[in-house]
Amino acid sequence: MPPVPVASAPSPILEVPPHTTPQLAHTLKHDSSVLTLVVGADRVYAGTQNGEIVVWSLEDFQPVHRIQAHKRSIMSLCLSDDRSLLFSSASDPIVNVWCPATMVRLYEIYSTNDSFGDIFSVAYSPQYETVYYGAQNTSIQWVSLKDPDRRVSSDSASHPDRRNHRFFDSRAIGGTSTPRPTDERYNLIPQPHAVLETNKRANKMFAHYGYIYCMLITTGATAYANPEDDILISGGGDGTIKAWKLGGKEIGPDGYETGLEEIMVLGEDDANSVMSISVDGSFLYSGKLDGVIELWDLDTKQKLRVIKAHKGDVMSIHMGWGYLWSAARSGTVSKHSTAHYGKYELESSQDVSQKYQCLTQWKAHDGKILSSAVTTYEGKELYISGANDNTVAVWLLPSQSSPEQPTPQQNEDMMITSLREFVSYKTVSSRIEHAEDCRRGASFLRSLFKKLGGDVEMLSADDKLHHPVVLAKFSGKAMPASQRKRILFYGHYDVVPADPKKGKWENDPFQLTGLNGYLYGRGVSDNKGPIMAALYAVTDLMQAKSLDSDIVFVIEGQEESGSRGFKETIRKYKERIGHIDYILLANSYWLDDETPCLTYGLRGVMHATVCIESNNPDLHSGVDGSYMVNEPLSDLMMILAKLKGPRNHVMLPGFYDGILPLTAEEEARYDDILSVLMEQGKGRDRVSAKTLKANLMARWREPNLTHHKVKVSGPDGSLISNHASAKISVRLVPGQKVEEVTRSLTSFLEKEFENLDSDNKLSIEINEQAEPWLGDPGNYIFRTMEDAVLKAWDPLFTRRSSLRTSDATADANEASSSGGHTNRSYAKLGRPLYIREGGSIPAIRFLEKEFNAPAAHLPCGQASDSAHLNNERLRVLNISKSREIFRYIFQKL
Repeated sequence: MPPVPVASAPSPILEVPPHTTPQLAHTLKHDSSVLTLVVGADRVYAGTQNGEIVVWSLEDFQPVHRIQAHKRSIMSLCLSDDRSLLFSSASDPIVNVWCPATMVRLYEIYSTNDSFGDIFSVAYSPQYETVYYGAQNTSIQWVSLKDPDRRVSSDSASHPDRRNHRFFDSRAIGGTSTPRPTDERYNLIPQPHAVLETNKRANKMFAHYGYIYCMLITTGATAYANPEDDILISGGGDGTIKAWKLGGKEIGPDGYETGLEEIMVLGEDDANSVMSISVDGSFLYSGKLDGVIELWDLDTKQKLRVIKAHKGDVMSIHMGWGYLWSAARSGTVSKHSTAHYGKYELESSQDVSQKYQCLTQWKAHDGKILSSAVTTYEGKELYISGANDNTVAVWLLPSQSSPEQPTPQQNEDMMITSLREFVSYKTVSSRIEHAEDCRRGASFLRSLFKKLGGDVEMLSADDKLHHPVVLAKFSGKAMPASQRKRILFYGHYDVVPADPKKGKWENDPFQLTGLNGYLYGRGVSDNKGPIMAALYAVTDLMQAKSLDSDIVFVIEGQEESGSRGFKETIRKYKERIGHIDYILLANSYWLDDETPCLTYGLRGVMHATVCIESNNPDLHSGVDGSYMVNEPLSDLMMILAKLKGPRNHVMLPGFYDGILPLTAEEEARYDDILSVLMEQGKGRDRVSAKTLKANLMARWREPNLTHHKVKVSGPDGSLISNHASAKISVRLVPGQKVEEVTRSLTSFLEKEFENLDSDNKLSIEINEQAEPWLGDPGNYIFRTMEDAVLKAWDPLFTRRSSLRTSDATADANEASSSGGHTNRSYAKLGRPLYIREGGSIPAIRFLEKEFNAPAAHLPCGQASDSAHLNNERLRVLNISKSREIFRYIFQKL
């Protein structure tokens, strides 16, 4: 399962050692205020102001469903105890019942009372299979899900959408009624399987003398009810809390059912509204206005404690792991010690007077917190809060230990913790001011590799000017050692610049941030995240005693600046690295965001600087300019223009000689790619499959020459610069030799310059060279990698394969069950796409030749990762799956 990513820790308002402020594990953003939320076994359900229910997975924080559930704001969500039913209420006023797994709308429930108002709260009794809902008109109403007499047709005239409203639909003689509001979103609400109309007699009017803000069902909480019976507890705007006995069917003297029988009233009718309640054993906690929490004993009806917990109204309150968690409209969350009973009761005595101290308080949201939940997921204790800043925040709690409680195991995933620290180092190799950061980043890697069991060295070429290469060896257990396979994993710890002041970064690029299922930070995708995934895959195998082969990590520090010094360093320490059987790297991305890929080809590159200088100083074009002056910039433009002909044809002699022809196998791979891209919409912008295919081939398997930028001497103005230079690059493909192209370019430019008969001087500097690389998709390492990808992403490929025969039906059903929103992928393939790329990685072909070993390339991220751009990211699911894939590869090779 993917780990919970740790993003950051907020600034605490209060901390009482050893208790600390939780870390913000992830932020889930929506486009509307989050008014209510609940958490299931592995999902978070949020009800929003715009009437939607949004569902996210706790496994990878990806959105699972987004349903237009109500016409107006969702006021309350409730899960049944067995998590088989999800209830939602709103200001429609409608109560809906959903299947939490599929978000199919099972029931629609309504009242026939015109002045019902908003439904602030909903609760469900599994004992009586009855839904209770509390409303703005001070009533609590109820309906049994199993009562056949309550079922009506979907077009019932009594439905709030169709019946005549005494106020809004009234009109004087000759007048008109108020038009009913309409919104195209209303059509997105799924149709229910059944419609239930609440019996007019199943109604407790004036249950409170105020709005019914909160309700819950509990058992065994008070001596005033049978311990096995469900009771309903409600909190109202009048300031009171009431407990109700359930299940009566008789008609009372007031003409209403006795389905609610009041058995207890706590508090005064002082209009100090009860906004939230929570029960632990016989203790009841109520969150009230102005930051007050009251503690009541349901056995004695006594108020035991009044706690001033916040500056704002306490909107949500929960018991979790023996502590009291409260959230307020002020945006703060507090954690208090408790005298815990019920599920958290311990054998030691509980002294109420010594408890209820605030242990931690922090600012959790910029807006008003309106809801929260607590849960334990895969051993990780999570506090989840929702607010009107349109976000759900997932907080990873530190160890909830106290003197009376056992200490749980460490619950933070070390891969994400390591990645967070790795990202914090500003390892920008292209800027001299970050040279020390690069060294510190290399030192961090050295320490981490060593801590996890590696034999580590820092390698540098003789000149010591380049950042060190980190070499780490993890020995397998297969014997004899001479017969163990040795796998080299190549990566780089340096990154491209990221300036949050000049760019559009949403967060500090050097602080790992989790948002909507993604990790954001410079280098998280290119290439720090994949390095961590590979490293922790090795540690997984070592802990399981399943690592047979030797794994050799070679992590350089200047890949983003041309891999300067890398070749010299590897050659110097080649014997120390030892023989290598396979080479693996993970330094690229999928072709889209849906389909796992394997990369088997990269273009090479040659960067050059062409310079023309004059013996003259900078001259004024008016005073000194004439046909007798050979201007360096003009000379430069003329020879550069000779490099390319019509339709961008490169004019270097023999430039296209030797390019490998397109084979039937390769063309079939392009056809596989097109089948995915065209069905996912890449070809919908009036681009034919033929054009898209030609575009991919031009970028991946055809060479190209590009003019980048021109520099001239002197200030801006009407000058004849004495110096002009241009940066150019040539992208090469398999079959072309970088040395031959370099010689051809140099001789071509020299000849064209000679034809100018200029008295200026030409110089050509080759800044960087990298050979193209073409792997063999049919060899053992690629076959192993494909098996690993299929195993890790098996549900994805299985689902896509099934779509081939059920696209239309599945789309229709999903659109119906999700209110018109679908997340369906239309890819048909049953295996990963084999792709090539137009970019270059200087080290890959060099390592292949140097160690005489085949290389394979695993893209870890998605096309939208924004590597090298603002807001670089990597999906949580992808880094977890990459770890799983590397584990399989290292074990099988």
